[in-house]
Amino acid sequence: MNVIKVENLGKRYRVGELEAGGLLRDQIASLLTNPGSLLRRKPRETFWALRDVSFEVKEGEVLGLIGRNGAGKSTLLKLLSRITAPTVGHAEIHGRVGSLLEVGTGFHPELSGRENVFLNGAILGMSRREIARKFDEIVAFAEVERFIDTPVKRYSSGMYVRLAFAVAAHLETEVLFVDEVLSVGDVSFQKKCLGKMGDISRQGRTVVLVSHQMTSIRTLCNRGLWVEAGTIRMDSSAHETVSAYEAAMARGSRNAENGSRNGISHTRFLSWEIASPAPADACTLDHLDPVTIRVNVYVEGMMPKAAHGIALYNHEQQLIWARRLEKVDLTPGEHSFYHAFPMLPLRPGLYTWLVTLYDKDMKPVDSWYCEPEMIVATENHQAAHDEWTGLLNIPSRLDLKLDKINLARVYTSAEEKLHTPQ
Repeated sequence: MNVIKVENLGKRYRVGELEAGGLLRDQIASLLTNPGSLLRRKPRETFWALRDVSFEVKEGEVLGLIGRNGAGKSTLLKLLSRITAPTVGHAEIHGRVGSLLEVGTGFHPELSGRENVFLNGAILGMSRREIARKFDEIVAFAEVERFIDTPVKRYSSGMYVRLAFAVAAHLETEVLFVDEVLSVGDVSFQKKCLGKMGDISRQGRTVVLVSHQMTSIRTLCNRGLWVEAGTIRMDSSAHETVSAYEAAMARGSRNAENGSRNGISHTRFLSWEIASPAPADACTLDHLDPVTIRVNVYVEGMMPKAAHGIALYNHEQQLIWARRLEKVDLTPGEHSFYHAFPMLPLRPGLYTWLVTLYDKDMKPVDSWYCEPEMIVATENHQAAHDEWTGLLNIPSRLDLKLDKINLARVYTSAEEKLHTPQ
């Protein structure tokens, strides 16, 4: 059953002007400050924040919206939440809707935490009885029990957002829209928020989530929608959509920041790529088979007994692996270093190779954080909804032998299915 159905949805804004139907006092103030504005009307410049957007969301599906800032993701959620009206098209939504678009909207600084829980809950659509039933759970989740009767103007920013998120996260709705609220509070509370969103998704509720944290999209969502310049660029599984988005961002970073790296003027690294097996994208790893990384270098003069180092870092700059080769004789010209691996079982995401070159006296000649980053887009072999996802993505197999009925059952991490041999 489709809970959300969007057809040809579009939103157009006028740039630099108030929407029609603005406050009369603002229009009068504009005339007083600029009396000649009625005689000198400028042509209206328009801007389409969204255009021709169509998709459907099934009941219980968790959809992740990704894209750059200004792509139209938040505008889409506001249209679906009925905060603003579309210019063209329409959206049908079945079920009670809850929105976590701006954490803390409706909080009054002079009221206590207790009073703001009831006030904010009512604004979000909860009944007083529902708020009272969930009050203790909300306060415990926010970890502000000791200060619940203190005015929120005396709260730290962390306490404020924790309480605001706790209220919004305990809405009982069939459809939930979430816009970048998983980054509130400290690291510990962010994990708690992620766990709460995981609980919501496992309850069979329909969720549409906007986030710039690709790990959250991979963990929570089973489908991804990539929005670019107000239109849908890709609609596929969360894994495939995030991998394609990361690859595009990495290629853009390379073009913007390192377009001149290929110029040959002295001894330096030129480029890198996945040499074997050759993928569709030279910097995207989409398999767990043997792989060879090629690093190209230009040597200006003779370099006897040189040293070459290579290291791999994840997006958090954690060192994953490193190696150094010594006593390498290099002649003038272009050369390639080939690094062969039986497999690179890395969790999906962005990785960076660091390559270095030293002369025979161990003086640095060149050091390069390879651009673009390597995109690992392999199938996930870890728990899909487990916040303890590790660094390695290793396929595994569990054999369970049931002696009493003489039946063997095999679980594989790749498919997460149960196989009963015949």
